[in-house]
Amino acid sequence: MIYTVTVNPALDYVMQLEKVNAGEVNRTKNYSFLAGGKGINVSQILNQLDVDNTAWGFVGGFTGKELIRQLNQKRIVSDFVTISDVTRVNVKIHAQKETEINAAGSHITDQEIAAFKDRLNDLKEGDIVVMSGSLTPDLPTNFYQQLLPTIKEAGAEFVVDTTGQALLDTLEYKPLVIKPNHHELADLFHTTFDSSDVMLEYAQKLLDKGAQNVMVSMAGEGGFLLTKDHVYHAKGAVGTAVNSVGAGDSMIAGFVGTYFKTHDPAESFRIGMACGGATAFTEDIAVKSQIEAVLPQIKVEQIS
Repeated sequence: MIYTVTVNPALDYVMQLEKVNAGEVNRTKNYSFLAGGKGINVSQILNQLDVDNTAWGFVGGFTGKELIRQLNQKRIVSDFVTISDVTRVNVKIHAQKETEINAAGSHITDQEIAAFKDRLNDLKEGDIVVMSGSLTPDLPTNFYQQLLPTIKEAGAEFVVDTTGQALLDTLEYKPLVIKPNHHELADLFHTTFDSSDVMLEYAQKLLDKGAQNVMVSMAGEGGFLLTKDHVYHAKGAVGTAVNSVGAGDSMIAGFVGTYFKTHDPAESFRIGMACGGATAFTEDIAVKSQIEAVLPQIKVEQIS
């Protein structure tokens, strides 16, 4: 089983209007409520790839009930911890400019945190846990790292989609894959790259520190995959990018879901690139037909 973790999900309140006039009453043309969260995005793509998965996290209140209702509609299996606080609402205003107002997150008690950690007792060898997204204010900054010893003791694999020192702190536990983009990779080492060769030298350092696979995404420029044996390159799919939200989550989901079935990193990279591109070309998380339409464009080349 693959488990996705979204500890700080949100109900996104999306409002569409032609223009926002500050200090005045504004009326929307359309509005909608959408279940949001990076782990939830991963689950959506896994469903499109026909990979069994369960979404974990925290939800509460009337907003949490609506979020779960939407997951059920999308046939996303979930086992969230119910909290006494309400799930946060993020406001997305689509007008002459796009404006987002994101809430910090729900209050989570020690008992609710313990109930979540109990979920890890269900893990078995071969399971994969994908942790992504922001933390609530009550969770320690090393919350994901705290879970890693239990995950590894169960014989399971993990992915933490994060950046900076938080990413480096996971490497000693040997994550299945990490996915910095080229800017994030440069920031990790406080440097800049003047060539792909230099960039790959730094990506190799992440392998040396413990990562099993390193994907470096370069948006429309494609991406690289480094494994312990080979380095692969794939050009990005050609299309009109309309949505950057969820593209990285889709890339992670494509890699993890395919690796879960095949244990083939190159094929997992190919599907991951297709999923990321498909989501970038649509206004929402990509569906199976959109992924299949992009897939023929993705050619993976072994370069070393």
